[in-house]
Amino acid sequence: MVFDSLRDRMGGHDKLSPILIAHHTLFTAKEKIELLHQLKAEVISTNADRGDVRFGADEINEAIAEVRTDIENDVGADTVLKGDF
Repeated sequence: MVFDSLRDRMGGHDKLSPILIAHHTLFTAKEKIELLHQLKAEVISTNADRGDVRFGADEINEAIAEVRTDIENDVGADTVLKGDF
């Protein structure tokens, strides 16, 4: 699953959150929205199966709204390029 490697890169399962995805500098706004929608589908599916989820669909919706607000304000529209560190 795409989120397994994402969790590892962000510091493990406990570090992954929708708001961190929304503010991650290595993803474009389009990638953030896609990831958040995939995560939302996973959370909804997991909730239906009564699995262990650390956040809900409302938190994901808030993160999506933040990405859209950032797009409107032209914040974080680009990713960090190699050498910009």
